[in-house]
Amino acid sequence: MDIIGDEQQHIQYLREALLEAGKCTPTPTAFCVGCVLVARYPSTAEQQQQPVVLAKGYSRELPGNTHAEANALAKARNFSPEQLSEMFPTGADNKPNIDDLLAHTDVYTTLEPCSVRTSGLAPCADALVTAKVSRCFIGVGEPEDFVQCEGARILKAAGCQVIWLKGLEEECLAAARRGHEG
Repeated sequence: MDIIGDEQQHIQYLREALLEAGKCTPTPTAFCVGCVLVARYPSTAEQQQQPVVLAKGYSRELPGNTHAEANALAKARNFSPEQLSEMFPTGADNKPNIDDLLAHTDVYTTLEPCSVRTSGLAPCADALVTAKVSRCFIGVGEPEDFVQCEGARILKAAGCQVIWLKGLEEECLAAARRGHEG
């Protein structure tokens, strides 16, 4: 699929997600994943949608065996209306709310969003579908080390555009498997 927009900018956001993945505490039974949410919400009717990093997250960052995408979404949902208005200045009658922003948000994730959680927690693909994100840029597909992942298929079926970014697959896979034997 063709990448929409500036390819170098997309790679840069994926590199930021790799930096997030590097913050993960490695464990042999889970992947180290990083995620960056980039909102492209118009500031005024005359302005183009300028990208703003809305939130970042990484695996196990928040308590409860959490995943990168879920953590980034949780952080974004914790912004107050005042904080959102400061991040995305608009006219007085057009204040952004988090649901509107997420509908104009691109997800950059180092590993395909999970579709199954062995812990029983909600999968990240479902959380992204619920958030109605418009596009998901993925560094590498989830290997079948633990489960068979269908995150990209779930996102596509829900109308989210899935873009496989090329060029950082090896780095994304190495980051994911950090702390694994063999």
